[in-house]
Amino acid sequence: MKPPKHILPIIVLSQFFCTSLWFAGNGVMNDLKLHFLLEESALSYLTSILQFGFIAGTLIFAILSIADRFAPSKVFFGCALLGAVFNIALIWKGNTFTSILLFRFCTGFFLAGIYPVGMKIAADYYEKGLGKSLGFLVGALVIGTAFPHLLKEIKGNLPWEFVLIATSSLAVLGGILMIGFVPNGPFRKASQKINLAAIPTIFKKQKFRSAAFGYFGHMWELYAFWAFVPLLLQMYTNMHPETTFNIPLLSFTIIAIGGFACVIGGFMAQKVGVKRVAFTALFLSCSCCLVAPFLFSINAPVLFISFLLFWGMVVIADSPLFSTLVAQNAPPELKGTALTIVNCIGFFITIISILLIDTLRTMTNSPTILLILAVGPILGLLALRKN
Repeated sequence: MKPPKHILPIIVLSQFFCTSLWFAGNGVMNDLKLHFLLEESALSYLTSILQFGFIAGTLIFAILSIADRFAPSKVFFGCALLGAVFNIALIWKGNTFTSILLFRFCTGFFLAGIYPVGMKIAADYYEKGLGKSLGFLVGALVIGTAFPHLLKEIKGNLPWEFVLIATSSLAVLGGILMIGFVPNGPFRKASQKINLAAIPTIFKKQKFRSAAFGYFGHMWELYAFWAFVPLLLQMYTNMHPETTFNIPLLSFTIIAIGGFACVIGGFMAQKVGVKRVAFTALFLSCSCCLVAPFLFSINAPVLFISFLLFWGMVVIADSPLFSTLVAQNAPPELKGTALTIVNCIGFFITIISILLIDTLRTMTNSPTILLILAVGPILGLLALRKN
């Protein structure tokens, strides 16, 4: 029995609306620094604290098996509302660096009930063709993540607060759509109680570990790349002063194009296999990490932007496929917990890579620091080859 045709579009649209909260702070970073007298290092701290909030949220959600014990659409709705509240709190005139960090942490915490729970909802509806469905879903996440950069570019003479008001409004709308039009899926198997042994049980399966470790390697690179896209563009213009870029618009495009890559990857996975497409995408993104430093020295802006667009595609194309492998190799009654704990660990890894790159950036302006991003994909590729 096929799900109603409206289910996947509603899940995808809700995911897009709600994940626009993710980089909303990054989209107005310069304004936050100006209005609240933040240090230059604020970018890495505000990005990392949101990731840390997401980690704390996913850890608690996984331990308590929230997505498996309660109706996931209701969890999604509640987290969308709370995430929107803490996101819009950034416009409070009395903010300090500490309060901004707190609000971003809380936003990240409630994103734990949006991204992995959205994947859980999709898995409850699409047992067959899950890779394609999650391709659309993660594609929505990618475009939602990039969206604040676009809002920053198109707001014109509107105040910077518009970006935060718009993203919070979209998140509320996304939550309403999910709870209003997406009931529990036909493949949902509810867990009746808290199972503290759930996480060790999940990781006992070799195929699950292989998929999870591949995902962890992918995450080492992904968010560090996304977080520093504007800085990569600025670094290139500093090295080639005759070059000028529309950094907000290009940042949006480089990140958002990955959404289409997720969809393409999902269709390809149906033809040649989920694992093979995931491995290929991870290999290509690893290659980009190794090649990137050398392209900074070439005075060819079109080549440089084309390369970043390609990197923006392959860096995320494997993400829905790893999530598919994780969901397929987890016990059915613990599918939500499995997706959540893998997200938790993966996003913890992103904090390490983001802070490491930012620390290295304070020591040198050399683009060779990007080579460190290849470490994760290399380890991920080795994990995939074991199975």
